[in-house]
Amino acid sequence: MAKCDVCGKDENMPYNCRHCGGTYCGDHRLPENHNCTGLENWNDPKGVFDSGFDDNVNSGGSSSRASSLADKLPIDTGTGGPLAYFRGNATYTFLALMWITFLAQLVVGLFGSSGLYRSLFVLTSWNVEYVWTWFTSIFAHSTGNFMHIVGNSIVIFFFGPLVERYVGSRKFAILFLVSGALAGLGQVAISIAQGAPTAVLGASGAALAIMGVLTVLNPGLKVYLYFILPVPIWLLTAGYAFISVFFLAGAGGGLGGGIAHMAHLVGLVIGLAYGQYLKQNRNVSAPNRLEFGGGGPGGPGGPGGPGRGRF
Repeated sequence: MAKCDVCGKDENMPYNCRHCGGTYCGDHRLPENHNCTGLENWNDPKGVFDSGFDDNVNSGGSSSRASSLADKLPIDTGTGGPLAYFRGNATYTFLALMWITFLAQLVVGLFGSSGLYRSLFVLTSWNVEYVWTWFTSIFAHSTGNFMHIVGNSIVIFFFGPLVERYVGSRKFAILFLVSGALAGLGQVAISIAQGAPTAVLGASGAALAIMGVLTVLNPGLKVYLYFILPVPIWLLTAGYAFISVFFLAGAGGGLGGGIAHMAHLVGLVIGLAYGQYLKQNRNVSAPNRLEFGGGGPGGPGGPGGPGRGRF
């Protein structure tokens, strides 16, 4: 039993304010209802406070936050600003960027030179110093194989929001970009080591990292391929791992059927490692089943998808 610091009401389950440390009843638990001293440090006139659920929402409770780079940008980066949409929607933002990039590839392919195309969209073993391609190649896909982008889009569309919901949009974005970039660089590295220069593009490294996270959090998660065939996600993940290792054991820089298997394996390992970290340090869970249809031979579950392809 505790007394409210404002009205003196006895409370069996009192609320402790994280901003001023006081004890309050249900009527006075909100900072604005008990003249919270923490309000003096809040720089958003809307009075929106961090719930503690998603670390993408700034609480504004420290001077270091107030002087951060985000606060110095000439746009409103607060919870109600123009960037608010992207919190909780990083998955769909990345999907949109993939398809916008795909259209840009078609335009450059029609009106530009092959050199310009490669320097903009493709991570190659002979121009690995083009740092921007470490990331643009994640969103670019083979224009000669439409199922390449479709397969990756299906996996990211269904699995991505689940992972984003658990880790928050910021950490999801970091996972997506870092796993995608390292997957491409891993493929280039093994190709150079085996004397088989190559060029890669596609989001399969990021897609398989997402699958890896979910595999650790709930290996029994049922994925209904084609809305009919129930397959546990661990079996899909094990299948991709086996195929990748099989081709890596052979020649050709880990390439089989135009698929960069080293990129698959790197992304998958990153996802499994991050999933294990989440499982050990955070109380998270995953749903028991997920339904989605396939996209043909290049779709998820079929040969070649999701694929980080060879250009």
